[in-house]
Amino acid sequence: MKKIEAIIRKTKFDDVKEALSKVGIDFFSYWEVRGIGRSREERAFRGIVYDTSAIERIKLSIVVRDKNLKNTINAILESGKTGAIGDGKIFVVDIEESYRIRTGEKGDESLYIKGEEE
Repeated sequence: MKKIEAIIRKTKFDDVKEALSKVGIDFFSYWEVRGIGRSREERAFRGIVYDTSAIERIKLSIVVRDKNLKNTINAILESGKTGAIGDGKIFVVDIEESYRIRTGEKGDESLYIKGEEE
């Protein structure tokens, strides 16, 4: 099992969410986050342009079975890309164990519903 953490542009969130759904990722957590990076975003307020060093992004947290890793990453890469600096990052870490609280299932079995997926 792997945990994917992706930081993407807010404007690409709906595209990424739809792409994840198409590859069978129906559940994930996300947060609105701010960060500092090379990219600078300007905002205009009443005709005055402000440079902001805090870049608004969305952080996704997705735990997947090993067999779903590549499809999930590709979905994020393809749908989250604009080609400009500041498109984001994807991080992948190992998950040692997981448990479904309702049934007590653990490991791979806790990440899908039997009968609905292989």
